[in-house]
Amino acid sequence: MADLCRVVHEIPPVYDARSRVLILGTIPSPKSREYGFFYGHPQNRFWKVLAALFQSPIPQTNEQKRGFLLDRRIALWDVLAACEIEGASDASIKNATPNDLSPILQTARIRAICTTGTKAAALYRKYTQPATGIPAVALPSTSPANCACSLESLCASYQMILNFLED
Repeated sequence: MADLCRVVHEIPPVYDARSRVLILGTIPSPKSREYGFFYGHPQNRFWKVLAALFQSPIPQTNEQKRGFLLDRRIALWDVLAACEIEGASDASIKNATPNDLSPILQTARIRAICTTGTKAAALYRKYTQPATGIPAVALPSTSPANCACSLESLCASYQMILNFLED
């Protein structure tokens, strides 16, 4: 069993004044930290799900991913600013420090906050919802560890974000 290591979030949030939906994970995985952007593990289905929702090609580079999100009015960040974690195991998270979402919420008219996975939802409810007063919609994790959830099922769950993106 690997040891817990302290991880400090270094990937800046993606958002602008046009953002309408905020999607929050827990904290970047080792692969995401290596790539310097969210959902960097090649087996993670996050980008496949979003591309399918918008009937678009899957963005490949960090710049394409950032542009993809902003063009579709999606803000992306994580619940945690720092924690102790074993590898990419959300279940191992200890000594969590939440991110401050107020810069995003003050800049954009966010209509829905969604979390990816049950751990992100639980951490949001514990640390962040008391400050924001906004409940989050818990979406299934797109992680390869969540293999019980098919790509089609993920797309069906994530479809709800489309309702909040139009002006």
